Amino acid sequence: MTQDSAPPRVEADEAAERGLPEALALLHACSTPDGFLASPTDNDNYRRIWGRDGAILALAALLTDDEELIATARRTFVTLANHQGPHGEIPSNVDPLTQRVSYGGTTGRIDADLWFLIGCGEYWRATGDQAFLAHLLPAIEKVRFLLGAWEFNNRGLLYVPLTGDWADEYLQSGYVLYDQVLYLQAQRTLAAIHCDLHGSPDHGLKERIGRLRHLIRANYWFDGDRIPDDAYHEVLYRKGLQAADHCGGQHWMASFSPSGYGYRFDAFANVLVSLLEVADDDQRREVDDFIATRATLDALPLLPAFHPVIQPVDEDWKDLQVMFSYTFKNRPYEFHNGGLWPMVTGFYVADLAARGREEAARRHLRAIHQANALAMEGQPWAFPEYVHGQALTPGGTRHQGWSAAGAIIGHHALAGCPPFRIDDHEA
Repeated sequence: MTQDSAPPRVEADEAAERGLPEALALLHACSTPDGFLASPTDNDNYRRIWGRDGAILALAALLTDDEELIATARRTFVTLANHQGPHGEIPSNVDPLTQRVSYGGTTGRIDADLWFLIGCGEYWRATGDQAFLAHLLPAIEKVRFLLGAWEFNNRGLLYVPLTGDWADEYLQSGYVLYDQVLYLQAQRTLAAIHCDLHGSPDHGLKERIGRLRHLIRANYWFDGDRIPDDAYHEVLYRKGLQAADHCGGQHWMASFSPSGYGYRFDAFANVLVSLLEVADDDQRREVDDFIATRATLDALPLLPAFHPVIQPVDEDWKDLQVMFSYTFKNRPYEFHNGGLWPMVTGFYVADLAARGREEAARRHLRAIHQANALAMEGQPWAFPEYVHGQALTPGGTRHQGWSAAGAIIGHHALAGCPPFRIDDHEA
């Protein structure tokens, strides 16, 4: 974690007032002729065009009336498509200057492909840019085919390897909820594109969308003792249900695999499953209560990546310690291991706003601005990657573009502009 011994802090009211213009300024700093950088900070490989980060920055840019930022969103997807792998892989990140392309570390990054599809669809829907769609359609179709192959057993859910998505230094793999919800939105995007191009719906794709939504609802929420008809694996589900008495009915399960279920609270997945219209109102209330009473702090109500924290005394700690690309980041309350994320919280603000919970949404948006205003290397408005889950000090890479995107997404959601335009009706 990067922190100062006595960092200057911006007062809460000033942070709220300056939060949006500061966030927009950072998005401009991330804007290049090739698309959005994850960060203009020259740290590790952040100063590159990223599939995942670029799409999230593009979602924020599309909510603004800023022509330069919207044009950068377009260039982001074109650059990613230009460096697509031979089987359809969208780069995890690419440096157009050196032509260095990464499709992942020890495994590929499945969510880069998912965010690419979603981002292309959102750009097209927001701008009506048919030339963009025509140009990128071959890349989109290759991603579509590849995602189908990653189902492996043709049963509707993607299998995600260890380190295969944004939690790339955390212990999570298998049928990961976060990726399934993005897969649902990606298929909605494909259906909307098909309907526009052909003037009629793709009935097979619409059936897949309905089936996937049902699979998510049936396999990731434990409540009561009934085994659903669409349990992916009945014995595995029964074992998971028996072990989930501490969290069943409180939040969505993070994942399952042949070795069992993952029971930690995955904040991003739980937010997306609501925002993308899979959860029902009772499930949303339970998750809201869990977030308010178990997962966030009153002093700075940002959502952690995962909860509870893996501690050195825990069984998972030994495996977590070897999960890193450059240096070990997941000490307790840092990075994915209980670190607090402005970006994830921005999507939660959008979810709360969509449900009319404006007071709660504004409270979390203020926390995003306060976090983004924290100082690193003696300078305020550092836009840290995350905030320490206990000390509330800034951590990770500074000037993180998607921390700014979280503030922009939250602000516009409260003004009635959600980050996702494509839904089941659009498809």
